[in-house]
Amino acid sequence: MEDQITYRTESNLALAEFRELLIASTLGERRPVDDDERLARMVAHASLIVTARHGATLVGVARSLSDFSFATYLSDLAVRLDYQKRGIGKELIRRTKWAAPQAKLILLAAPAAIPYYPHIGMTHYEYCYYLNDADALR
Repeated sequence: MEDQITYRTESNLALAEFRELLIASTLGERRPVDDDERLARMVAHASLIVTARHGATLVGVARSLSDFSFATYLSDLAVRLDYQKRGIGKELIRRTKWAAPQAKLILLAAPAAIPYYPHIGMTHYEYCYYLNDADALR
């Protein structure tokens, strides 16, 4: 059926395809889409990449770093704007969790996506810290 979305784990996601999806989902506004080398490392060093495709077209991706036993950090969840609100993001999260069932799935929400995660059943955790510059440690 042509309307069907297929999900799978992909280890060799094409850089151009990944970039184009980031841009088409608006996640590209917060990712280094103009830096091929950095994007390539993001794909190459991911522990788990779950994709959603409509035919040959990449319509969603969940890119994670995981030890597959304690923690999985879902660093990129992207769905093309014209495919959003169809359950694709939720299914990408579900399949990411299934790949590492013992690990706690963790993510940082983009400001516009904050209401989405509790809506689909994820638990909000108020304690999170990040560091952009090691010289900022005091």
